[in-house]
Amino acid sequence: MSERVIEAFGLAKTYGAGAQRVDALRPTDFRVDRGEFVMVAGPSGSGKSTLLAMISGLLTPTAGTVRVLGRDIGGLSRDAFDRLRLEHFGFVFQGFHLLPALTAIEQVGIVLERQGIQREAARRRAAATLTRVGLGARLDNKPSELSGGEKQRVVIARALAKQPQIIFADEPTSALDSVNGREITRLLRAAALEEGASVVCVTHDPRLIEHATRLVRMEDGAVLAD
Repeated sequence: MSERVIEAFGLAKTYGAGAQRVDALRPTDFRVDRGEFVMVAGPSGSGKSTLLAMISGLLTPTAGTVRVLGRDIGGLSRDAFDRLRLEHFGFVFQGFHLLPALTAIEQVGIVLERQGIQREAARRRAAATLTRVGLGARLDNKPSELSGGEKQRVVIARALAKQPQIIFADEPTSALDSVNGREITRLLRAAALEEGASVVCVTHDPRLIEHATRLVRMEDGAVLAD
């Protein structure tokens, strides 16, 4: 039997009230098992990014509960949730979120040091992970010296180096050309199928859907098909 890593029940998000009320996400159940590469697809405004933000703890739901790795994240203290996120989550966002003054190897290594890994060991793992994603020759380059595809590979390496149980990716290929987009998707799929991580990827790019092990389609704040 598959191990359930994310379970959401009756998850909903609304903004405003009365005539100004907007249902960003209607009551939704959602689940992810270990090793799945789940693609959540739909047009802009369909609620897919809202769903991702709530199951990853970045956004508080209006209603419903989220259990991640057996823990109700709504009932955790801030410190306990921050520790859960640091130890078990990896994030890949479209905006890169890289620190401009740090090199590629420093971007990855600093996250590992926050996990308590000694600096030299963190550097070795960072270098190995960056090499794995094709950036072995770019370890000492800063973001201003990298292309968009290379920046996103740094972000992927930063997530993978932590050896997370869950990777959350929000439109990770939106700023990339088709070649780089396929490569980023390949790396995320490998994290699921070869390393046993659970990957939840939000996208509106139809070229990526074929790579998923499971597809969830959303529209107007609701799940249409799973």
